[in-house]
Amino acid sequence: MTIMQRAAAIAAMTFSLAGLVSHSSPVRASNLDRTAIPAPAVTAPAVRIQTTNPAAPASVPVSAPASITPQAAVEMVQPIPSSDAAEDDEYNSLAEAVAAQDADAVDSTQRCLAGAIYFESKGEPLAGQLAVANVIINRSKSGRFPADVCSVVKQRGQFSFVRGGEIPSVDEGRSSWRTALAVAKIALAAAWDSPAPKALFFNTADRRPGGNLTKIAMIGNHVFYR
Repeated sequence: MTIMQRAAAIAAMTFSLAGLVSHSSPVRASNLDRTAIPAPAVTAPAVRIQTTNPAAPASVPVSAPASITPQAAVEMVQPIPSSDAAEDDEYNSLAEAVAAQDADAVDSTQRCLAGAIYFESKGEPLAGQLAVANVIINRSKSGRFPADVCSVVKQRGQFSFVRGGEIPSVDEGRSSWRTALAVAKIALAAAWDSPAPKALFFNTADRRPGGNLTKIAMIGNHVFYR
């Protein structure tokens, strides 16, 4: 290659490089478009919040941010008023039931049963007195004895305290009589479970009734059978 040809080639390369540099020069920041681009509007979903105001609608639509989750409505439960009516006749013990009885307004059935309790078991524990009362009541319902309490008590040959078909008079001021009367009322009202259920007979522990009877319980000085 001649000197002239080399010079021409070098000149051509120089012009080519100058064109590339002119096209790749950086753009000044002042030439940028700084117009603000508004962000797209976000519409929050409608949230329905429960209200406890009885005068207000069941739910109220309000606007809330999409990222907020409303709390679940709390169910308001009103307590049912308690009634003491079912507890009026419930007692914690037989002694409490006896103490709660009214000694006034005694009818003939209560008096007959109290007489049997008094003469047969006034020295026995309360459970024994109640068991004696229940024997008489069970007899009146069994179909094997008279159908009412007074007739059961006065039945000939059944209770030794009966004289001429009548119950002897009692000093009603005695505490043992008031207790017998209270036990009679409890037994007739079925206010306390019998300690000798279904018993139809009783006797002192040193004596056994005749017949093939089943022993149910022994309370105090009495044994109860059916």
